[in-house]
Amino acid sequence: MKKRTFLKLSTALAAGPVLAPLTGWAADDKLKNWAGNYTYSTNRLHEASSAAQARELVGKYENLKVLGSRHCFNGIADSTHNLLSLKGLDGLVSLDAGAKTVTVGSAMKYGQLSPLLHARGFALHNLASLPHISIGGAIATATHGSGVGNGNLATAVSALEFITANGETVRLSREKDGDTFRGAVVHLGALGVVTQVTLDVQPTFQVTQHVYENLPMESLKAHFEAIMSGGYSVSLFTDWQRGNFSEVWVKRRVETSMMSAPADYFGAKAATRNLHPIAELSAENCTEQLGVPGPWFERLPHFRMGFTPSSGKELQSEYFVPRRNAVEAILTVERLRDQVGPHLMISEIRTIAADEFWMSPCYQQPSVTIHFTWKQDWPAVRKLLPVIEKELAPFGVRPHWGKLFTVTPAQLAKRYERLPDFRKLVQQFDPKGKFRNEFLEKTIYGS
Repeated sequence: MKKRTFLKLSTALAAGPVLAPLTGWAADDKLKNWAGNYTYSTNRLHEASSAAQARELVGKYENLKVLGSRHCFNGIADSTHNLLSLKGLDGLVSLDAGAKTVTVGSAMKYGQLSPLLHARGFALHNLASLPHISIGGAIATATHGSGVGNGNLATAVSALEFITANGETVRLSREKDGDTFRGAVVHLGALGVVTQVTLDVQPTFQVTQHVYENLPMESLKAHFEAIMSGGYSVSLFTDWQRGNFSEVWVKRRVETSMMSAPADYFGAKAATRNLHPIAELSAENCTEQLGVPGPWFERLPHFRMGFTPSSGKELQSEYFVPRRNAVEAILTVERLRDQVGPHLMISEIRTIAADEFWMSPCYQQPSVTIHFTWKQDWPAVRKLLPVIEKELAPFGVRPHWGKLFTVTPAQLAKRYERLPDFRKLVQQFDPKGKFRNEFLEKTIYGS
């Protein structure tokens, strides 16, 4: 295994009834995702440096999709016709200290925004493990961090502005648009071209991070809620092979953390050196540990903002289950360890609070996610995903929209009760399907 493998995201073309087959590495002249092993279906990439230019391009083409920071692991942002980059819309538009909101261009990355907010005395409620993702893309797919009290990144959205298929600019807000707003935030790229996002902010805060080693599985069975509630954000890492979690990452807000963290965490022992989630790899690109306080944006991600991961040979999948079923679901996966082990790099367990967004995997249910970082052996992973999904099906499992899964459209329809309403909302803003693509046709409209 090469160094930094965990950091180097890769994608595969999606499988089964929902995703296209993996075709291998693309020629150098093909447009690829950030990791380099998803090849987009067209090289027709148009760039807009302003909302006016984006509106002009929307009017010019019958079919197009917005291409963000290219971190998705499937074809959710793909198009066979035209791709639109909004990378010029990546600035801070305004900061309203009184309302505690910030408005940004949708292409801005969390790693760009966070230090600017901190310098002005503000913070976001949470961040994902990588800060290199665009705000617009993260919201569209319900990307998340961890923490029993923390909703996914989309829950910070108080308003968004987008261009509809007919070129109209629409602004929806939490305050004024109620159910329509709740249907539009996690939009899967189906409603239009999101150009601006307004996020809730709070006073900036400091965080400490401690890593503990070798949490016994028995401790998790007996104390799951206490373990996951022991910090502002908690993550568990395992390869499922040793009856334990090799690492527990506990991130605590300084105002609520103890002066010195305990040396024992439910049977796990405090690490004495900085660790990578895959313990044998160098921790040089990981955020500071060992209880050293630092600004929220330098501790809540697992990896440093100053480091941009390059492409690597990985695949990723992630599944959401209700938190009330967390232990049972985790033990279900552990029973698959002999099948999972040969193809896995690492798994991560996180918690996310419930929200009210129609297409969020956390819609009206506090959730736990079981994440898999796979070796790049697509034939093996493709066979394995339906096995995992079948075992997790009794818990109403919902996959991460931007990662690899084979859950059928019929199953998704049963697990998203507001899907019919979402289809109506899409019809309202995009009646002729300007923003549809193969992924949406199969997952949202398939049967």
